[in-house]
Amino acid sequence: NTVRPRWVRPARQSTPNTPGHSGAQQPGMTGQVKEEMLTRLGELGVRLQAGQLSFRPRLLRQGEFSRAPGAFAYHRHDGTPDTIALPAGSLAFTLATTPVLYRATAGPGRLRLTRADGSHEELSGHTLTTAQSAGLLARDGTFVRAEVELGSGFTPMP
Repeated sequence: NTVRPRWVRPARQSTPNTPGHSGAQQPGMTGQVKEEMLTRLGELGVRLQAGQLSFRPRLLRQGEFSRAPGAFAYHRHDGTPDTIALPAGSLAFTLATTPVLYRATAGPGRLRLTRADGSHEELSGHTLTTAQSAGLLARDGTFVRAEVELGSGFTPMP
């Protein structure tokens, strides 16, 4: 019987990413990618607390907002490619396949959710209700767009 140091694994023993019947396999998402995604959501001010999504960016730079009108390309919840028009002074990203449009505006902050049937829900402030948050995070196409007017309380970093 051969004695092996404790750190040497038997040849056929598997680890979570190394099944016994094949070689090493990459997991679905690396730790670095997850960290970068979470960091970016933090920069964008996306928070989920007690089942409610809020949008309160504090770490966005002025240069991240468009200087001229443009377009934002994304994929809908069903995988269909789509684009939305971006006005000057805006920034767009997706959250659970729903495009979120930030606009640096004066006055109070507001949220506008657009449903798949074209109807709208408007809220003052930057926090969705629990039901609205669940609808946006469901990835089922309940909401097709979220527009956030950041208001005069938002000051981008230089």
